[in-house]
Amino acid sequence: MPRTCYFTGKKTRIGNQKTHRGKAKYLGGVGTKCTGITPRKFKANIQTVRAVIDGRVTRIKVSTKAIKMGLVKKPVRRRYTKPAA
Repeated sequence: MPRTCYFTGKKTRIGNQKTHRGKAKYLGGVGTKCTGITPRKFKANIQTVRAVIDGRVTRIKVSTKAIKMGLVKKPVRRRYTKPAA
């Protein structure tokens, strides 16, 4: 199962990490220079949760943004109590 949100479709994206050296001009230097560019990954904050999908409780992978937006319908928590003695 891929790292993809069930509702929003968020997934891992690829970008670059840039390394700089030098002192910024506004601080009195001659400016910063880029000394290297390497690939990196931006991973979405994906959580595995139990949710009600089509009336059934299933485990799905969703982003935290989807949870905050209220797209995930959580199952009812059941409280099992001991019978009175």
